[in-house]
Amino acid sequence: MTGRPPNQPFGVKSENLTIVEHRVATSSRAQRNGHAGGVLWFTGLSGAGKSTLAMAVEQHLFGKGYQVYVLDGDNIRSGLNANLGFSPADRAENIRRVGEAAALFANAGILCIAAFISPYRSDRERARQAAGKAFHEIHIDADLAICEQRDPKGLYAKARAGEIEDFTGVSAPYEAPADPELTVDSGDRSIAACVQDIVTYVERAFKLK
Repeated sequence: MTGRPPNQPFGVKSENLTIVEHRVATSSRAQRNGHAGGVLWFTGLSGAGKSTLAMAVEQHLFGKGYQVYVLDGDNIRSGLNANLGFSPADRAENIRRVGEAAALFANAGILCIAAFISPYRSDRERARQAAGKAFHEIHIDADLAICEQRDPKGLYAKARAGEIEDFTGVSAPYEAPADPELTVDSGDRSIAACVQDIVTYVERAFKLK
């Protein structure tokens, strides 16, 4: 068997790194795309509608000419972060990697929509630090009762039955954003209305000056 076993510590960090400067300015990328790059970080409880809204917003913005791409929780865990589990350390590393990847998308002039529960403010703050001013936190807000009623993946039922440990909102906390750039009430509003709120925000926040 070769390679690092899953969930084992990574090797020693290299001290022989030299940061290479890009020769294409961020402003040049923005001019070519017609909009600034950035990170739209969707956070909220499971069942709040993050993935549904992320994919709908991506489709809508792409139709309007935006360079946009979604990083979704389940998709990332099947590839980039397939070696991570759900321990507190692995969950933090999951969000750290996504934050760094999203920042690279933003630097490339793309609007990156990251749809992750990301329950802890400290993890989201680390993602904000990676992207800097390009980071925009969007709280997809729905009450726990509504999310449980939806339960699209049947996860709340399993958590209530004790089949899933440390499940956000049931046996683990969710730290709602204290000061997000945008809050979208997805509880009893239509998908179309929520999408319009986000698209309107994007058109204002990422417009070239």
